[in-house]
Amino acid sequence: MPIDTGDTTWMLISTGLVMMMTPALGFFEAGLIRAKNSLSVIMQTFSGLAILSILWFVIGFTLVFAPSQGGFIGGLDWLFFNNVPFNDSLDYAPTIPGVTFASYQMMFAVITPLLITGAFAERMKWSSFFVFIIAWSILVYYPLAHWIWGRGWLADMGVFDFAGGIVIHTSAGLGSLAAALVLGRRKNFGPDIMVPHNIPLAVIGATLLWIGWFGFNAGSVLASGALAANTLLVTHIGSATSAMVWILLSWKRSGKPSTTAVINGAIAGLAGVTPAAGFISAQNSFILGIALGLASYYAILLLKEHWKIDDALDVSSVHGVTGIVGSLAIGLVASTLINPAGPDGLLYGNPMQLAIQALGVAVAAALGFGGTVVIMKVINATIGLKVREEEEDIGLDVTQHAERAYVS
Repeated sequence: MPIDTGDTTWMLISTGLVMMMTPALGFFEAGLIRAKNSLSVIMQTFSGLAILSILWFVIGFTLVFAPSQGGFIGGLDWLFFNNVPFNDSLDYAPTIPGVTFASYQMMFAVITPLLITGAFAERMKWSSFFVFIIAWSILVYYPLAHWIWGRGWLADMGVFDFAGGIVIHTSAGLGSLAAALVLGRRKNFGPDIMVPHNIPLAVIGATLLWIGWFGFNAGSVLASGALAANTLLVTHIGSATSAMVWILLSWKRSGKPSTTAVINGAIAGLAGVTPAAGFISAQNSFILGIALGLASYYAILLLKEHWKIDDALDVSSVHGVTGIVGSLAIGLVASTLINPAGPDGLLYGNPMQLAIQALGVAVAAALGFGGTVVIMKVINATIGLKVREEEEDIGLDVTQHAERAYVS
């Protein structure tokens, strides 16, 4: 099939939108934590964009998408993007250049480990962060992405994940839970330190994430056209519905509708609709958005308020729980009427798909959680994970980077 100029243009735009999401994540997180640590998370996300882009260029793409070695990892055919065609396509995306597909997938590989920064915000050394994101990419993300998107063993079993609910949000969400448990709580953990210092900055980050997510999900069609248009609508409705649920729940709980709640609700909806976005109708996305809003909101109450787990920015709930719910939703409401290349779910005559999706979720959760524990334990035993208590008091901006976000 020849290269399609329209499809290529659409994918270049989508790649730019998804790239924007990484610094947007930094703005979102920075606004929601204390001022003395705000630069530290921006530094993590922005430097992570550089580090993980190079890692993908050198070895990541080939390990994920090169011809499979027994269904478990890709070969070394495309190290440094060697032999990836720029004037011809790969069979993963037959109407766009191979380098366009590889560059687009780079953005997914970049943002996934960086989601975990929200869990260990305000207490992890940058040097440990540097080692962690490289190790996590190689040991967790690349194998899992190959198993599902690189035509590995989970794909062979029929597991579907349109744009990352299993590969990205389940793995990073459970990795965040593990990171919070291994690192332990911040000093004086409680309401006094969980006060956002700049909500407008967080809203800017959330806005850019919402816009970028259209490239994340609709771009995953890998072509322009009707399916991309439906995917964009499904993404927006799922996010808007989840945001509305959070508005109502925060209003009921505190008597005032919360800005922080609406942006968290929107992100929860975006994360949760991601795996199913290319397989479901907008009507089912509306129902899914309600479920995502409820699940993520009450998961935070359980994990942070009841169990006292210090996942600083609730990544395990906003991404992990929603990624699981959205991935299982494929097994319920996916329809080949929407996407003939996808599955039918339980409500469309295929009850086995729910069990298959549950297997994929379980594998991603185990790898994300277990892999994170092992990586962090090794780092802690060698160079150490957590800043000293006095450094935590001063703030990571000064102690890790010798900079201040705000100078009076």
